[in-house]
Amino acid sequence: MIDVHCHLNFHSFENDFDEVIKRAHESGVEKIINVGTSLESSQKAVELAKNYENLYSIVGIHPHHADKLESGWEKELETIAKNKKVLAIGEIGLDYFSYKSNGIVNPSLQKKIFETQIQMAHKLKLPLQIHNRQAGKDILEILKSHKNILKETPGMFHCFAGEIKILKTALALGFYIGFDGNITYNGIAPGENTSLKDLVGYTPLERIVTETDAPFLTPIPKRGSRNEPSYVIIVGETIAKIKNTSFSEVDKITTQNAMSLFKLNAMR
Repeated sequence: MIDVHCHLNFHSFENDFDEVIKRAHESGVEKIINVGTSLESSQKAVELAKNYENLYSIVGIHPHHADKLESGWEKELETIAKNKKVLAIGEIGLDYFSYKSNGIVNPSLQKKIFETQIQMAHKLKLPLQIHNRQAGKDILEILKSHKNILKETPGMFHCFAGEIKILKTALALGFYIGFDGNITYNGIAPGENTSLKDLVGYTPLERIVTETDAPFLTPIPKRGSRNEPSYVIIVGETIAKIKNTSFSEVDKITTQNAMSLFKLNAMR
């Protein structure tokens, strides 16, 4: 399998990422894609990728950091993104959920930073990795308005949540859909009206990619501990149960999806 979104560049892993990567590969995780959320964490993701054959990176500015940027950030991010092991621009997008520690960053500023990074991805010929939390309508409007510069396979939605209507539109635009360990949770997340299991059921397997968002969203039965890339296997097993198919089929197809989306075949 492939974990297309985790954060080994975060402090939670600074003392043992060697062991974490080893456990993932021993569990059957073929490749790991490490994702930045700021200039600092994006640079760290690239540095880690340089040291491991099957570790790659995605770089970008998360909407939470849209109000923390200094002049010249675009040039700095573009320089980071030109590294050969950078596969996409992300995680970028919009987030209208109010967090205790961060509140809601000004939506207009979020949109500006999002659009700038869409244009950067076009310039660098890279796909997008989209972060959406309770902002699906606005994200889709922005993507539609930039449709002429999106790649034929434009990217993926990370940790998808929202209405079936949003999912249908994302699929129609050509995006792949990422699911994480929270698909093992019961109920519906705060602010949402559709269960993740229903979203998994609706999404064609040929358009699904698997991820962990480690160290966050640890799947059951590991919930309560730090998440890590080896647990993407649990995500795959859960998708197989929801879709009434074999784990080997989920493993095969989602791996092919990730390889195709991020052009990993060309990097072998």
